[in-house]
Amino acid sequence: MVNLFKKLSGGALIGIGYLLSPLSWWNDLFFNLPIALVFGYGVTLINSNWFLPGTIVGYWLSNVLGIVMMQFGVMDMFLTEDKPNIRRDLLIGLRGTTFYTLIVSALVYLHSLEMPDFLIGLHP
Repeated sequence: MVNLFKKLSGGALIGIGYLLSPLSWWNDLFFNLPIALVFGYGVTLINSNWFLPGTIVGYWLSNVLGIVMMQFGVMDMFLTEDKPNIRRDLLIGLRGTTFYTLIVSALVYLHSLEMPDFLIGLHP
């Protein structure tokens, strides 16, 4: 029974993590971008000029969360290790999502990727 619960919770982590991860770029509009915008708005409570950097950091964090959730889900479903290497898994997730976020940010900055019109006017 415990093994079944572990596999089901691992599958849920993989599913939710996939929706947040960079692997599902098509879901950014529905998941990652709203999370990033809320984070950006939250950061403006500290300093009103930090909306864009806060949004980028929020986007990066939502992608990191997705990758980490997927990694933990895979470990729950497929690995039989008693002690997973959490530090290694976090570092892998951080590196991959940081690289992805830098690429997306550069593409937006260079206008290769255009921001939707309705997002441009969201800055507080």
